[in-house]
Amino acid sequence: MIDHVCGIGEDGHWHGTHVVRVDAAALRRLGLHPDQPTSAPADPPIPAWWGPWAYGRGRRG
Repeated sequence: MIDHVCGIGEDGHWHGTHVVRVDAAALRRLGLHPDQPTSAPADPPIPAWWGPWAYGRGRRG
C-alpha cells in the first residue's frame, strides 16, 4: 500500500510525504525481511572520506 500526503506548509511551499507499506510475508519470500540475514548489504559501505571523491568523479564540470 502506498500513502501520499501533500499540502502547503506554513512557509507557503508544497510539502509531501510518501509511505510505502509492504506485507512482511512478501518480504520474507524475497529474502528482504529485516529478520533474515540476507536482508543486510553484502558489501561493507564505502568509507566516509571517500564520499566527496568517489561521487564527484563522474561529474565533469
